[in-house]
Amino acid sequence: MSNIGKSTNILWHNCPIGQSDRQKLLGQKGCVVWITGLSGSGKSTLACALSRELHYSGYLTYVLDGDNLRHGLNRDLSFKAEDRAENIRRVGEVAKLFADAGIICIASLISPYRRDRDACRALLPDSKFIEVFIDLPLKICEARDPKGLYKLARTGKIKGFTGIDDPYEPPVNGEIVIKMKDGECPSPKAMAKQVLCYLEENGFLQA
Repeated sequence: MSNIGKSTNILWHNCPIGQSDRQKLLGQKGCVVWITGLSGSGKSTLACALSRELHYSGYLTYVLDGDNLRHGLNRDLSFKAEDRAENIRRVGEVAKLFADAGIICIASLISPYRRDRDACRALLPDSKFIEVFIDLPLKICEARDPKGLYKLARTGKIKGFTGIDDPYEPPVNGEIVIKMKDGECPSPKAMAKQVLCYLEENGFLQA
């Protein structure tokens, strides 16, 4: 019996069907592709493009989008630092479950703080946490401003906005970095291909 956090007298139950069994059934290895970057950098666009490419190639994926999750699982959380940490913790735990199910889980969140992303990485052993950093300059992301949030942040109508009055801590040793090339932003298909190549080269697209 264990006491974990505020839960007392709990016991972990093991089942006869494990991750390797589920992976053999699906013909793939479960993992978490964690896409991080500034608002407007193209995280959700990449997540959907990658999911589409994998799906049509016969692989099972699921996208955990930061905004979508705040409609349900994380609807009780604000954008204060402590709530952002809890937001990432919850998503990390859910992503871990998807990976354990043998699914290629694609998590798309700003996730601005390095320590929170590192805590999610620690949940997934054997290099199954793949950090993808979309490294686009703030001026490009702000020029896009798909949700109009930068404009609101610049006028003081939104406080604590990442990149304006709250920091973004880029990955130090992420697995994949996506950058501009020759002054141009990569297309969704090009970004997805970069991640797909990594998954294939590292054996995630086979059981």
